[in-house]
Amino acid sequence: MKVLFLCTGNSCRSQMAEGWGKTLLSGKAEVFSAGTKPGTVDPRAIKVMAEAGVDISGHRSKHADELKGIAFDLVVTVCDNARETCPVWFGKVKKLHKSFEDPPFLAKGAKSEQEALEHYRRVRDELRDFVSGLLKGDNEWTA
Repeated sequence: MKVLFLCTGNSCRSQMAEGWGKTLLSGKAEVFSAGTKPGTVDPRAIKVMAEAGVDISGHRSKHADELKGIAFDLVVTVCDNARETCPVWFGKVKKLHKSFEDPPFLAKGAKSEQEALEHYRRVRDELRDFVSGLLKGDNEWTA
């Protein structure tokens, strides 16, 4: 099974989802992430994932077109914008949408680095629960 987590920037949410997927779905799925307008991997995302024992420091942001030759079994959009701009070349693959809040946006109003990181940690943990639910079949897939 091949799973793609898709976001706009492929800098935070989809990167964390990929990290969790590679950890929690190991041996059950080949996991990727990409973006519709990729940027760079967010250092705070790397930090909070490391706190949870998942190393995404070697990840890089990728455009979805880089993965065009891969036949995915499931494409998961983790932000509303990615859902709206999901590349058509995915075809009739199973799709699942679950929008997660954007930690960099939430952290803009933080009064301290610690407060900013709390937003990342909360979304990190929500992503962990979501990805582990893929194993249990807790999440509904749509065609």
